[in-house]
Amino acid sequence: MTTPFINVAFPDAVARGATGGPSFLTDIVTLGSGEEQRNVCWEQAKCKFNIGTGIRTRAQMAAVIAHFRVAMGRAYSFPFKDWADYDATDQQMVSSTTTVFQLVKRYSLGGGQHVRTITKPVNGSVVIKVNGSIVTPASIDYLTGLVTFSASPAATPTATFQFSVPVRFDMDHLPIQVENYDQQTVSQIDLVEVPE
Repeated sequence: MTTPFINVAFPDAVARGATGGPSFLTDIVTLGSGEEQRNVCWEQAKCKFNIGTGIRTRAQMAAVIAHFRVAMGRAYSFPFKDWADYDATDQQMVSSTTTVFQLVKRYSLGGGQHVRTITKPVNGSVVIKVNGSIVTPASIDYLTGLVTFSASPAATPTATFQFSVPVRFDMDHLPIQVENYDQQTVSQIDLVEVPE
């Protein structure tokens, strides 16, 4: 089943002031000895954001209301710029076939690595290289992050790009308090990443 998606980016000015980031789900069982047993429920992180902290003007509130109405609350997902993590440089791509490759971002720490699949690269930001030279692929799908070549590349391609996070509102009701004509406040408006 395809997740309903509207390809209209959330307002950057509001996204810049949002709070949030990646989250995992881990079940922790404390044993009788006091030791812990940890069970990882999610292999991939899901980002969560509170955009209420990013709304500073009446115009920004109006933009959020418009986005909420078009997205129909939790019904549709849309691209969101996570200002703390929105780009990648020279990332080795993952092959789907000999001519189709997926954009990914790798996070490394010591000997460990986490590979994040990127499905929403920013249109026009993707630069592909093979053996260090810029190449033009047959196509780049900006809704899946798949890059297709007309023939198998001579080496595994790398990509430099910016990307958005597919998110949805985590509520079907938008709680707005109007204090006066020019000032509206919200306690919290949550967005959650939609796994794709």
